[in-house]
Amino acid sequence: MVDRSERETNDETADFYRVLFSRRDVRGQFLPDPVDPAALARILLAAHHAPSVGLSQPWNFILVRDRAVRTRVHQAFCEARAGEEALFEGKHRAAYRDLKLEGILDAPLNICVTCDRGRDGPVVLGRTRQPDTDLYSSACAVQNLWLAARAEGLGVGWVSIVEPARLVDILGLPEQVVPLAYLCIGHVAWFHERPELEVKGWRRRLPVAELVFSDTWGQSDGDDDLRAALAALADWPASAVAESSSWPPAS
Repeated sequence: MVDRSERETNDETADFYRVLFSRRDVRGQFLPDPVDPAALARILLAAHHAPSVGLSQPWNFILVRDRAVRTRVHQAFCEARAGEEALFEGKHRAAYRDLKLEGILDAPLNICVTCDRGRDGPVVLGRTRQPDTDLYSSACAVQNLWLAARAEGLGVGWVSIVEPARLVDILGLPEQVVPLAYLCIGHVAWFHERPELEVKGWRRRLPVAELVFSDTWGQSDGDDDLRAALAALADWPASAVAESSSWPPAS
């Protein structure tokens, strides 16, 4: 066990939450500067240390730098975006049209996080009753990657408006491998203080107290102390983000 002072522990805790609350889905602020290989190595190692069902580690990370490949992905995105836009009506369609929803060609690096659904064979500890836990495990790797990138001062954007079959074709994925997340990563000019979709009025963050139930679905009686504690933390994320304007600290 590592013996740390209370101050060191408190500082580390504050740093963790600062990174967590300042993570953003980046789309339009990417800079062309290349990602440092040492930083990328730390980010990928952090992703690889995500929890996984049965320690199956079903993920792979495809680093996409070739502009021709990224151009094909961008074209697939544009086709999917046109289809999604048509599903909205009225003012929502106009608002959707004004949103920038990817940085595929702007970011110097794209990463496709995949899930190998055949890894470890047909019987995997912990997956026999919930077979999709390999997908959830790979999503945990995405979250680790995202937070590690933010700690390194890099932005990440998740491009979900693309047909998975197109990514399978473009990236040459084997039959049992699915593209779980297509990410854009790189240095950014700035980070939004709040999620961009919130800033632009598309959605707001729900109060967490509305999402917490007691014992059974919809039951919100009791837990008064917890709800009071949640109310007291209402301004915490914003204050942490304000402190993160120069994150990460200079070495």
